[in-house]
Amino acid sequence: MTDEDFRAEVRAFIAEKLPPEMGRRGLMGYHPHPPDVVYWTGVLNERGWSVPHWPVEHGGPGWTLTQRHIFDEECFAAGCPEVSPQGLHLVGPILITRGSEAQKAEFLPKIRSGEHFWTQGFSEPNAGSDLGNLQTRAVRDGGEFVVNGQKIWTSQAQYSDWLFLLVRTGTTGKPQEGISFLLVDMKTPGIIVRPIVSIDGGHILNEVFLTDVRVPVENIVGEENKGWTYAKELLGLERTLSAEVPRIRAMLKRLRHIAETVEARGRPLIEDPHFARRVALLDIEFLAHEAALWRVMAEEEAGISGGPVASILKVGGTELLQRVGALTVEALGDEGLPAYLESDYLVGTPADPPGSPLAPGVTADFFYRRAVTIYGGSNEIQRNIIAGELLRG
Repeated sequence: MTDEDFRAEVRAFIAEKLPPEMGRRGLMGYHPHPPDVVYWTGVLNERGWSVPHWPVEHGGPGWTLTQRHIFDEECFAAGCPEVSPQGLHLVGPILITRGSEAQKAEFLPKIRSGEHFWTQGFSEPNAGSDLGNLQTRAVRDGGEFVVNGQKIWTSQAQYSDWLFLLVRTGTTGKPQEGISFLLVDMKTPGIIVRPIVSIDGGHILNEVFLTDVRVPVENIVGEENKGWTYAKELLGLERTLSAEVPRIRAMLKRLRHIAETVEARGRPLIEDPHFARRVALLDIEFLAHEAALWRVMAEEEAGISGGPVASILKVGGTELLQRVGALTVEALGDEGLPAYLESDYLVGTPADPPGSPLAPGVTADFFYRRAVTIYGGSNEIQRNIIAGELLRG
């Protein structure tokens, strides 16, 4: 099958399976509605497409890098709900490489199907980019760990069935040497979730408080006190995911459409030479960023790795995403005022939001994406990692 044949197959599948109203919500740029995510993950799983990046023996479709890229492009272009990254992109791959056979058998099928919705418990009030400072404790009591502590910025915890959690199980040696990686059922007594409403008006983030939460010992991933190693592997996945190539491509397409539609001084904004130059510079930077991601992925597939590539992709992708969002809001002018926040959007409402049909979701997404240079390890920390590795010796 050629790549164009594959693209046509993906488009036909999306056209058949994606409900139009669901695609419309996705194209607006708001946070995916959880029922939409569950539905779409299930649809993809039935076709064997929910985990394009997993090995075939664990349910992956065996696609090439090009096919995976085409699939992501077409899903973003159509407004498909984004599958939950915490399960399919983060904890799933760690379980494949580090989990026990029992954990793989129990969790991987339910992650693939969307039956289990996952959330990530890493950051704490005094341990964000400095995860080595985390204080949440897990004390062994027979066949269980007793967990006490607090996590923050916990995305989608209010919807989640399971939590993958970094906890302190040792107190000797370097701080990083006493951390373990636990899987916690969110229905376990002692867990309280409190909402954090973000600047876009949406409720995706949360605080999670754990008080005497009892977790079976068999829910530890890998070895006790080796969680720091697994966390670094997972954060590498998150930072590569933060390259955001399909999202930026879709945002650039939306920016250009707005600039071709909105008029300034009696002509389309895109005909203003200064504005057109700014759009062109973003296009060029995107092409360079996309080429860098392709190179990294090809090297990884060939077994070549080394250097701070995940950090480089994270910095480049997140900062480019913010610049595209800022120029899109600027292009809308008064239509981009913060009237279009997440809290004003009612899922399933048949009527269009007031104002220009170009505007809904743009400002909310711009505000929310201010956080992309912070989560997954702040870009300031990433630059230190890049400098340390490239200038060492």
